Amino acid sequence: MTSTAERPTAFREPSWWDKQGDLIMRRPFNEWTFTHMNWLMPTERVARGATSLPLPIEHQPLDLTYRFDDRDRSLTELHRRTFTTAFVVLHRGTVVHESYPGAFTGPRSRMQLFSLSKSVTSILVGIALHDGLIGSEKDQITDYRPDFLGTAYEGNTIAELLDMTTGVGDLETWEVSDSGIKRFEQAVMGGGDIADVVRAATRAAPAGERFNYSTFDTQLLGWVLEAATGQSLAAYASEKLWQRLGADRDAYYWLTRGRPRTAIGGGSLNATARDVARIGLLMANDGVVGGERIVPQEWVRRSRGNDRPQLAVGALGPSGYRHYGYANQWWTLGSESFNAFTGLGVHGQYLYVDPDAEVVIVKCSAWPTQDDEIRDAETIAALRRVADHFASPR
Repeated sequence: MTSTAERPTAFREPSWWDKQGDLIMRRPFNEWTFTHMNWLMPTERVARGATSLPLPIEHQPLDLTYRFDDRDRSLTELHRRTFTTAFVVLHRGTVVHESYPGAFTGPRSRMQLFSLSKSVTSILVGIALHDGLIGSEKDQITDYRPDFLGTAYEGNTIAELLDMTTGVGDLETWEVSDSGIKRFEQAVMGGGDIADVVRAATRAAPAGERFNYSTFDTQLLGWVLEAATGQSLAAYASEKLWQRLGADRDAYYWLTRGRPRTAIGGGSLNATARDVARIGLLMANDGVVGGERIVPQEWVRRSRGNDRPQLAVGALGPSGYRHYGYANQWWTLGSESFNAFTGLGVHGQYLYVDPDAEVVIVKCSAWPTQDDEIRDAETIAALRRVADHFASPR
C-alpha cells in the first residue's frame, strides 16, 4: 500500500483546506473572516502614498424610507435584513453618512470585496491601455499569455474579457460542487494550480455572442495586466491607483495558497470602506481626483454602459439579474436618463455610483449565501432611494 503522499492527486484524501472556502463564507463566522482575510491567506500589500487626501465629513442622519415588497422600510431594517457590516455615503465628495453595523468593523477595517475587485481590475486595465502598456483592447489574450494557446480562450480578445462575452466556461454557480467556480475556489484554497483550472474551461458559445458572468475571464484579465506591465497586480494597483487616490490605509490582495502564488483579480482585494468610496468618487468624477486625472474619461464613460443589446439591462440571461446590464466589469442600472452603475461582490458587497446625483455609496455585507436575488433587489432599491434623497431639492 502506498502512503498518502505517494497517491495520485486524483485520490488525495480531502483536507481541511479543501473546505476552507465553505467555512470562510458561513454565517456567523463570515462577519469575522470578511475583515481578517490576511489572517487566513497569504497576502500582498497595496501600499498607499506618503500622504492621504482626507475626505471631508459632515455626518447627518438619513431618516428616510425605501419601498420594497409593497412596504416602506428604514435603513435600519435594510442593515438587519441584508446583514450590512459597513455603510458609507458620499455626496459631492463629502462623507454625509457612515455606519458600521458589523461586529468587527470600523473605519480602519479592511473589507473582503470579492468580485467588486473586478471593477478595480478594469480601472487598472484602462490605465495600462492609456499608458500604452497594453496595445489595444482588440489584442488577443494569447498575445500576452501564450500559455493559453490551444485552450478555449485562444482567439478571444481583451475586449471580450472586459465585457464577459468570451463564450468560455459554464454558468457560474456556487451550488454545484463540480462547477468551474467551485473547482477554482478549491484550487485557490487547497494549493492547486488555478491556471490549470482556467485552461480546462470549455467553449459554450461563439465569442462576442452572449454574456456569461465569469471570474475566469477577470482572472485572465489580471494575468494579461501583469504580463503587460511586468508588475504584480498589487504593485501596479499601488503605483497607479492607491497612491494617487490618497487612500487612508494600505489595501491588500490575498493570494493563492499554492505556488506560484497569484492574486485573484476577480475577487481578492481588501480595503477600507472609505477607500472603496474613494474609488467610487474617482468614477463619479470622470476619472479625476484632487484635480489630477487618473483614469481616462472615455474609460469611465464606457463603464456606465454601451449599446450592445446582449449587455443591456434585463438582457443578460441566466447569469445576471433582471435589473442589471453589464459593461467593462461593472453592472449597469440605467438608461439614457439614468447613469448609475455599481461594482458587486458576493455576500452583498456594493460600490454604487450615481454621477448625476453626485452620490457614491459603499455597502459591505455578510450574507449567509453567495448570491441572493431578493436581497440584491432590496439593496438596490434602498441605494437608489438614498441617491435620490441627495439629488432632490430639500
